[in-house]
Amino acid sequence: MSVDAKYKTKATASGGGRDGKTGLEDGTMALQLTVPKELGGPGGDGANPEKLFALGYSACYLGAMRVAAQQLKTKVPDGSTVTATIGIGPRSEGGFGITADLDVYLPGMAKDEAEKLAETTHGICPYSNAIKASVDVKTTTRS
Repeated sequence: MSVDAKYKTKATASGGGRDGKTGLEDGTMALQLTVPKELGGPGGDGANPEKLFALGYSACYLGAMRVAAQQLKTKVPDGSTVTATIGIGPRSEGGFGITADLDVYLPGMAKDEAEKLAETTHGICPYSNAIKASVDVKTTTRS
């Protein structure tokens, strides 16, 4: 697979990784990281990689849905949303893995059209393409 990257960004993590800091090289965003209580950390204020993944995936998928809609000669309805729920936990094969659930809300769109749009979007969205070999993304489509 070859990708002709038209845009790149760079972030650096420091400290303890999940309990350190991360920031973008261009200075537009910097975050304090905190390990969730569920993973043995203190929890509280702070981000973690799963929160960052959920933010990115939901936004990327909604953007990709607009491209998919053009291909299908339809429109993404006003008020549409994508909610990404990202989980982390031990894998049966060892190590850790992630889970991904997408709730795609397309108000007023016919159910079959909404499902076709969501299916087409998975082939366009860079996040979906990046994880398709290792994460079973569960998608719920509502209209």
